[in-house]
Amino acid sequence: MGNVDYMYPSTNVEDSPHRVEIPPPQPFIKTLKSSLKETFFPDDPLRPFKNQPASRKFVLGFQYFFPILEWAPRYTLDFLKSDLISGITIASLAIPQGISYAKLANLPPILGLYSSFVPPLIYAMMGSSRDLAVGTVAVASLLTASMLGAEVNAAENPTLYLHLAFTATFFAGVFQASLGLLRLGFIVDFLSHATIVGFMAGAATVVCLQQLKGILGLNNFTHGTDLVSVMRSVFSQTHEWRWESGVLGCLFLFFLLTTKYFSKKKPKFFWISAMAPLTSVILGSVLVYLTHAEKHGVQVIGNLKKGINPLSFGDLVFVSPYLTTAFKTGVITGIIALAEGIAVGRSFSMFKNYHIDGNKEMIAIGMMNIAGSCTSCYLTTGPFSRSAVNYNAGCKTAMSNVIMAIAMMFTLLFLTPLFHYTPLVVLSAIIIAAMLGLIDYEAAIHLWKVDKFDFVVCMSAYIGVVFSSVQNGLVLAVAISVMRVLLFVARPRTFILGNLPNSMDYRNVDQYQSASNVPGILILEIDAPIYFANTNYLRERITRWINDEEDRIKSAGESSLQYVILDMSAVANIDTSGISMLDEVKKLVDRRGLQLVLANPGGEVMKKMNKSELIEKIGQQWIYLTVAEAVAACKFMLHTTKPNPIKDQEPGAWNNV
Repeated sequence: MGNVDYMYPSTNVEDSPHRVEIPPPQPFIKTLKSSLKETFFPDDPLRPFKNQPASRKFVLGFQYFFPILEWAPRYTLDFLKSDLISGITIASLAIPQGISYAKLANLPPILGLYSSFVPPLIYAMMGSSRDLAVGTVAVASLLTASMLGAEVNAAENPTLYLHLAFTATFFAGVFQASLGLLRLGFIVDFLSHATIVGFMAGAATVVCLQQLKGILGLNNFTHGTDLVSVMRSVFSQTHEWRWESGVLGCLFLFFLLTTKYFSKKKPKFFWISAMAPLTSVILGSVLVYLTHAEKHGVQVIGNLKKGINPLSFGDLVFVSPYLTTAFKTGVITGIIALAEGIAVGRSFSMFKNYHIDGNKEMIAIGMMNIAGSCTSCYLTTGPFSRSAVNYNAGCKTAMSNVIMAIAMMFTLLFLTPLFHYTPLVVLSAIIIAAMLGLIDYEAAIHLWKVDKFDFVVCMSAYIGVVFSSVQNGLVLAVAISVMRVLLFVARPRTFILGNLPNSMDYRNVDQYQSASNVPGILILEIDAPIYFANTNYLRERITRWINDEEDRIKSAGESSLQYVILDMSAVANIDTSGISMLDEVKKLVDRRGLQLVLANPGGEVMKKMNKSELIEKIGQQWIYLTVAEAVAACKFMLHTTKPNPIKDQEPGAWNNV
């Protein structure tokens, strides 16, 4: 059975069963409005407001910014039981993590507890995720210490450093909320999966290295975060190492990793891993108290101030020369916090089959950081570890954050003196145990197997963070990712299409080995929109395909090339440079005695070709709906017209045109 062909009595487009139509003209304002809507409002947030009375629109508007007004009326006692267990469980994790991460940020430990009180209350009212547990995170804490520490020494000027941390948190919140209000959340999408994997692993490695100070009981330590600086600082002070601190740290680290491994193997015992950090703090504090280890080189937290968050609005710094530092720190840490919080929220929402609004999340996270900066908190988001515990504990709504905040308030009012003897080495062990989970080597191996370029992006982020700095590693990874996107735009793929046996389907001959070339016809597919950045490349690439095909025909002794078909199915849009490129290709094939044929150009392409009068130059009869119809028409013409005598006599002479 041979190939199935369309046979038309002529190449006139009117005789074809279908024709490529030009979209009706649209006013520029309407087109611009549609483009802006798709860019900034792809989720159509105004849809629930349509055909609603004014009073209902008012209620829906409040519910949009405060989702608690939507789910609170339906809240039940069963929900409260589940959220109560989840809230208490994550509070037990939030206390040691909060203290540990505040120390990592070179901030007073009490700020870690403050930051788990006010922000969760704000998020519970404004957030759209049921599973996100709000709190401080290690990566943002490290970034805060690294970027602010480059300008102000936390030990020499703790008050200014603290005020800059509040100011950076304020700018982070304003930036995050602005992204949500202005519908600019797609900016976060520039942090690709490969970038996040490498960045998180690098940041986790750096955080673990920083904890050598606490594990070894060192008093002086480098302010640098890169591997070389840390190793130089550690091994230049071997005489300062405290074996008591090291033994205690290794024991608690072993305990934490063992409980984590057990809970991973037995998911129903997740609470064992969740309670392990607080258990370590209690055991460490009791051990130090009974043995007076603080007198033998084991550093302790010391006094923690009782009482809930004092106001800090008056402490924000909006004057030079530190304003730029606070702003830059806020923007960078804000982006990282958004990326982590939204990614974690979306991950758990998929498990429970509900939707979270990315722009709502940005507004909620931004507002809780603005409120936090005014109430003695530093940057917070939705950390994966705490959210995973919240999810596994069976939370039903964001009320679990409220329960956690209440537990934190109780701790701040009554329990802070109990943490006086908590050894810093235990906090270091808690941080290391949490950070090891962020080094996702399996994801890196998967990237290597699937996409080598993504692996390069991942490793660039990792190496940049570990050997330079956290911010430099992030910038490097984002730059490589953006460069890759630009390469995709500037160097789009083009393929030769061939006919699959016994069908009218045309596919890439490199992918489908059984696809065969059509004699006298070259079929090319352009696999991207045509913009100014790729027009020169496409023109040269099409010319090269034609040259290669004519050389192949000459060496094989086949009939000469007569038609060049461009499959434009994947060309969603085209600019004026692209129109000029097609015009030049048309002139090129005319000089070679060939005929240019277009297959399935999209609506935007047809509209611009019509306005530029390119359709008249190509000939509307040479524009077809499918490749199969274009090939059938070309075959018909090959059978009914005389061959080109110049092409038959001098097939190679046209290669120089």
